[in-house]
Amino acid sequence: MEKNNNNILNELQLETIPRFSLPSNSLLLLPLVIPIFTFIVTSTATTVSAFDYADALTKSLLYFESQRSGRLPYNQRVTWRDNSGLTDGLEQGVDLVGGYYDAGDHVKFGLPMAFTVTMLSWSVIEFRDQIAEAGELERALEAIKWGTDYFIKAHTSPNVLWAEVGDGDTDHYCWQRPEDMTTSRHAYKIDENNPGSDLAGETAAAMAAASIVFKKTNPHYSHLLLHHAQQLFEFGDKCRGRYDASVGVVKSYYASVSGYMDELLWGAMWLYKATDSDNYLDYVINKAHCFGGIGWAITEFSWDVKYAGLQLMTSKLLAEDKHKKHTHMLEQYRSKAEYYLCSCLNMNNGSNIDRTPGGLLYIRQWNNMQYVSTAAFLLTVYSDFLVNSNQKLNCHGGTVDHEEILSFAKSQVDYILGSNPMNMSYLVGYGSKYPTRVHHRGASIVSYRENKGFIGCTQGYDNWYSRPEPNPNVLVGALVGGPDCQDNFMDQRDNYMQTEACTYNTAPLVGVFAKMLQLQDQNPSQSLVASY
Repeated sequence: MEKNNNNILNELQLETIPRFSLPSNSLLLLPLVIPIFTFIVTSTATTVSAFDYADALTKSLLYFESQRSGRLPYNQRVTWRDNSGLTDGLEQGVDLVGGYYDAGDHVKFGLPMAFTVTMLSWSVIEFRDQIAEAGELERALEAIKWGTDYFIKAHTSPNVLWAEVGDGDTDHYCWQRPEDMTTSRHAYKIDENNPGSDLAGETAAAMAAASIVFKKTNPHYSHLLLHHAQQLFEFGDKCRGRYDASVGVVKSYYASVSGYMDELLWGAMWLYKATDSDNYLDYVINKAHCFGGIGWAITEFSWDVKYAGLQLMTSKLLAEDKHKKHTHMLEQYRSKAEYYLCSCLNMNNGSNIDRTPGGLLYIRQWNNMQYVSTAAFLLTVYSDFLVNSNQKLNCHGGTVDHEEILSFAKSQVDYILGSNPMNMSYLVGYGSKYPTRVHHRGASIVSYRENKGFIGCTQGYDNWYSRPEPNPNVLVGALVGGPDCQDNFMDQRDNYMQTEACTYNTAPLVGVFAKMLQLQDQNPSQSLVASY
């Protein structure tokens, strides 16, 4: 995936210290093409009918089939894709076939893949009934299992986890279909001598969350996932260190800027949810101070920075009587969760998340939509929590009820689907106007099933990357990086800051779309008028 380190962490901030930002690393940039398709904001208000959230939900799950690596199943619906990466791990003597490509390239990066699966699982945990009502539960479970099957393979022994297959530097020199890959498929691992607590913690979280998802429908598989999750957490906690120090090739792409403490807390929290074992909750409580769980007030939730999600999950425990002995610490977690939520709602006294003139949350220019989708998810989950616990959100700027929170989450989702100054859907394949030149190797080159003739590295750049025409294959359900701070968007293949999509962009939307569909079904005459 074409990105630099500054895409990772917003300003981690304590309410008592000045903001600071972290430096970015350098990155190999793709050749630039003279911009041809530039869209400028021409309106400041737009009126649209109610959105088809059922269609958006269906398409969001379809996207994960486009990102599959390995041998594709008989029920594969994205027919322009074919088998790929069938020798992954062979060089190291392990079977690493499967999993997901993270974005528009063909590297299998463990950390964002694990976060993707965690968010897909959390979507199902929170909104299972709504997803089932929409007829998409089976597809959601398939998307989760495609990832967890790979994690089981990658966790070859208690203290060994394969972190990455391929590397970004060699991959980015090539513009090829995954079916034609000639780039390095070298695999990289973490172990006792080369630790990676962040990767182990996030993969533990993913497998623990997935174990909850499969507990009733596939109890044997659920137990297997939980076993791996517990081993991985123990490994990550015992052998502490950042995974990017052990796997140096990842630093320019998915460096762990926030460190590993948030992932260890996050992993422990998910293991508590999966096991109900006080040992894991005690870990979250006892290490709240030293691991930053109640120290950092965060204004983003992402594949690297887990504090906001952790704080929200932990604060929900206050509604359960059995946690009264931890009330003091849980209240501090809730204070930080509410800081994040209030910053989204522009109701903090001091630091709020910026917005575009069109009303979109805006954190940074590189793949900003990832932060929008996670924010919409956390806002939606917390809104449900407030309803169920008969509470309100207390911000510096006032008290907010669950309907106001959900309304703002809906505004972000509707912006994504086309209620924006560009009248553009940033969910590919949804609506009548969406990005057609997505920065994605497989989508931008003729399908392997149509033309099996080999396409080499430079041939792909010469014949396909530079062409002005739309991609021959539509990457349905992909959420691209999105517009800039002024709501402008350039639909060009080389504009990877805006036109590249990632699995972790779309994953949180699965649950949110399902919730919005439920609300729409309850109010079928609903329409939206958005003024900016």
